[in-house]
Amino acid sequence: MPTSANKINLEQVRHIALLARLELTPEEEQRMLGDLEEMLEYVDKLNQLDTSAVEPTAQVGDIGAAAREDAVTNPSDPAAILANAPAARDQMFRVPRIIE
Repeated sequence: MPTSANKINLEQVRHIALLARLELTPEEEQRMLGDLEEMLEYVDKLNQLDTSAVEPTAQVGDIGAAAREDAVTNPSDPAAILANAPAARDQMFRVPRIIE
């Protein structure tokens, strides 16, 4: 069981690596152990903050952010659209048949 100083151990790092489908060298395991301990220490610091006066929210930005009107800004030009197609016929893309 990890101590209060060490919130994560090498066995847990290996388990996380397994879940993430990562093959870590012993050096990478040690580095990951240190990185994860730092992250958990930071979360502990965040947990110490008094957030009792903070309203719960699901949106941190201005919900009324301006959105542009959805308007066509470039006219449809079938010849230009099909110019880079590998094959075209009658203003349509030609693709290989995949269903018999």
